[in-house]
Amino acid sequence: MASTEVERHTGVDVEDVPSAQWGWSKENPRLQQIGGILAGLFLLLMMHGNHQGHVEDWFLLAGALLLFGYVARSVYLGRNRDTR
Repeated sequence: MASTEVERHTGVDVEDVPSAQWGWSKENPRLQQIGGILAGLFLLLMMHGNHQGHVEDWFLLAGALLLFGYVARSVYLGRNRDTR
């Protein structure tokens, strides 16, 4: 009788990476991009507060812009990558 189990080939040896059996051995760029956007939005939300000076605002804004720039670069490079 034939087995009904599906054997998935991911190109990663389960002996080397035990989590590959569950499909956790690859990076997920989309999830990283969503995390970067959420972190940048959180930094922008922290600008609203009860602090007196605005020096903190500049650092929060710079950090958020760096994160958004990294995400935009990641999206741009991902779209222009060769998919062979």
